[in-house]
Amino acid sequence: MKLNNLLTILASLFVSINLCGQSITLQDVVNVTNPLPEITIYTAKEIVTLDSHKPKATAVAVVGDRILAVGSLDELKAAAGDQHFTIDKTFDSKVIVPGLIAQHDHPLLSSLAMMSEIIAIEDWVLPDKTIPAANNREEYRQRLEEANKQLKTKDELLFTWGYHPSFHGPLTRSDLDKLSSTRPIIVWHRSCHEFTLNTVALNTLGIDETLVSQFSSSAKAQSNLAEGHFWEQGMFGIVPKIVPYIATPERLQKGLKLTQTFYHTNGVTLACEPGGLYSQKLQEAENAVLSDPSSPFRFYFIPDGKSIYSLYPGNAILETEKTLNWCHGMTKMLPNEIKLFADGAIYSLAIQLREPYINGNFKGEWIMDPELFSKAFQLYWDAGYQIHVHVNGDAGLDMLLNNLEANIRRNPRYDHRMVVVHFAVSGTDQVERIKRLGAIVSGNPYYVTALADMYSKDGLGPERADNMVRMADVEKAGISFSYHSDMPMAPGQPLFLMDCGVNRIAKSGRVAGKEQRVSRVGALKAVTIEAAYSLGLEKEVGSIEAGKLANFTILGDNPVTCEATEIKNIPIWGTVHEGRLFPISSNRTASASTGPVANENTYATLLHAEDQEAEIHDHESGDCVCALNRLFAQALADNLGE
Repeated sequence: MKLNNLLTILASLFVSINLCGQSITLQDVVNVTNPLPEITIYTAKEIVTLDSHKPKATAVAVVGDRILAVGSLDELKAAAGDQHFTIDKTFDSKVIVPGLIAQHDHPLLSSLAMMSEIIAIEDWVLPDKTIPAANNREEYRQRLEEANKQLKTKDELLFTWGYHPSFHGPLTRSDLDKLSSTRPIIVWHRSCHEFTLNTVALNTLGIDETLVSQFSSSAKAQSNLAEGHFWEQGMFGIVPKIVPYIATPERLQKGLKLTQTFYHTNGVTLACEPGGLYSQKLQEAENAVLSDPSSPFRFYFIPDGKSIYSLYPGNAILETEKTLNWCHGMTKMLPNEIKLFADGAIYSLAIQLREPYINGNFKGEWIMDPELFSKAFQLYWDAGYQIHVHVNGDAGLDMLLNNLEANIRRNPRYDHRMVVVHFAVSGTDQVERIKRLGAIVSGNPYYVTALADMYSKDGLGPERADNMVRMADVEKAGISFSYHSDMPMAPGQPLFLMDCGVNRIAKSGRVAGKEQRVSRVGALKAVTIEAAYSLGLEKEVGSIEAGKLANFTILGDNPVTCEATEIKNIPIWGTVHEGRLFPISSNRTASASTGPVANENTYATLLHAEDQEAEIHDHESGDCVCALNRLFAQALADNLGE
């Protein structure tokens, strides 16, 4: 034994003997030299913990950024003993739930949408104002004219988002030229997959016959220069021109800050973007806002496996690992997680189906060719990654589950947690298979609210449309499920998503697929502990238990016991994030927390518009918003010189 080690042991024994002789313990010495930190005990009307061992409480003790204990005030005071504590009654009349999680959103697209002139088919509740819906053509044109008049100079850009032909009628280049012949006007459709521009905008951006002549045949077929309209592949052709123009550094930073505030005002304490950016410079642009230590939530990212594998098929794992150092502060790239893509988008009905579409001119598409998908899936599976897969159609889901089962049989893995993402159309047999294969589900319940009525008539038919996102079957099977918004496709509002899943109320006001309504507790778990589980973060967040991070959302009512149709209207006081209190600067009333709301005129307008020719390609067109996000990111990255 080395002399130094021996002397250390003898010294320790000497101290212990002397302390014992004086009836003093080493802990006493530690307490004197390093006193225990102060405990803050928060009291509440009710605490919904989502801890099966202690589901309800009225007080929670916090030390620093962690939860120390949960129980009643008397229990926590007794447990504190001699450790100093303070009692904080800020939430005495409130309900505390685990910090809400935005499991799958796109901050880049959201920031661009939030910074535009929003004229949409639903109300949008922003942190500083509520923007009412434009229900019909007349309302849309009036709002567009008002937005034009409010701009300070005659050549200032008018960039607007939310236009939907089925509600607002046709809109062409000539219509926009009549509005202004001096300023560029860019109309970004509600789906985010189409643009309509006026002549000044086309000339300013260099979008002309010469450019369009260089497009592929499919892109040419989906471009109408005379009308200033570009969709699907045609839109992809002009994105490199448009994005750097509308996403200036100043506009992007301001939009990200607004998006950050939007999440906070909706009670979000953790957010994630799966498969978003593959550009270090663009990631830094997002980090400039989201990584700030004053942020009220952490933002996680999952690398885009499609882009990485397509670029580096022989070195994809190493290239994926390089992204781990792209984030810092309040942002982080999740290690050993990857996003892949199966079929197309539900909003465009470009999904792969077992049974054919009804009516309409729709066609299933693959985002990743099945052969490429299989190779990428196997590579990341063998490397031990948790794989998140975008999939919408039941045939697309068959392809995914076939790959999962083949890899399980070839190379079994424990707790792989492969995530079925979006989960629009599926069969009951597939739910059973998901259970057997150990996969989990992250669904978007807003699909039912937004699309069930429309797709019952065209595309899917009543049976498939009403059973979209069949989460009750998933819940009954005991499969872990979470909810996400895919913002800006749906609002990044967890309470709104809960409401959609519990009530399944379509735009017409009817209940679509009432058998698929989930339980209140299941819906709350879907935006808390199960969302955390889907990201591999359940040991840190998602429930109110000793040792976890002190992430809470403070509500005016209990979403598990209030009227089911009032979940989305529950007032939000603010959040506690890792022990730090973040009240909402201006408390919203209950009616102001509902997010996008289909007005009563919306459905009648839709039924009328569905019979018009514009409806043929507007369900809406294009790839999924996840793929679109990659396209926008690449255009910005190219502009940054990467």
